Amino acid sequence: MDAPYAKIEQLEPGIARVLAHNPSAFTYYGTQSYLIGADQVAVIDPGPDLPEHLDALEQAIGGRPVAAIMCTHTHRDHSPAARPLAERTGAPVIGCAPLALETVGPRADASFDGDYAPDRVLEDGETLEVDGQPVTAVATPGHTSNHLCFAYCRALFSGDHVMGWSTTVVVPPDGDMAAYMASLDKLRRREDRVYYPAHGPAVTNPQQYVRHLVGHRMQREKQILGLVSEKPRAIPDIVANAYPGLDPRLVPAAGGSVLAHLIDLERRALVERRGDRWTAA
Repeated sequence: MDAPYAKIEQLEPGIARVLAHNPSAFTYYGTQSYLIGADQVAVIDPGPDLPEHLDALEQAIGGRPVAAIMCTHTHRDHSPAARPLAERTGAPVIGCAPLALETVGPRADASFDGDYAPDRVLEDGETLEVDGQPVTAVATPGHTSNHLCFAYCRALFSGDHVMGWSTTVVVPPDGDMAAYMASLDKLRRREDRVYYPAHGPAVTNPQQYVRHLVGHRMQREKQILGLVSEKPRAIPDIVANAYPGLDPRLVPAAGGSVLAHLIDLERRALVERRGDRWTAA
């Protein structure tokens, strides 16, 4: 992929994309901001507050009326450009609820945006009309407790809940594995034709891909349960055995996901915590 930063790409009629220049081990080539609509538009996940990205979004809007600036969640690679773009366009910020928490591990690109202040929060199933078509909020907690996807013309803008290039990071205290799995099941029962994630390529086989993600998480859970059944283990030991050869930059995130699995297993009385070690119940 030759990342076309700060350029508009028309993906299909009524759906375009502008890629922000914030690549990392967690964001792939960067955050993809989407424009939906034709005569009137909405911007989904405006991304980081980068001057060249804001300029590119304004150019892509091209003077058209903006119904809303919509955020799937409030990690700093998704929502900080919302307010400055609202100031440029006069559009309201509509979407997820505000949420500001410290995350686990050194992941500055994904820490929470404490300045996010929406004009309107959408609840699950609420709609907003853009260019004569409804945009529906689909609550998908798990990656964060305030995560929303947005459904428009049978396309689902899946934020970080489902990504085409990587599995989603679920890190406590706000990330919740049981909620994430329930949200995946919720999407599996929908009939969307395509997912447009905030990072990575479009997912063109949504139901099949969601089943794959569920299977992957269940396999990871089984692996973790097997490791702590052998002997009590601390999280770094579990990560070393469950993720051999992992990029060192991703080790804290892997530890967070392992913790999320262990908390879920603990709630189901399948593991026990003894100090910094975990063992099968």
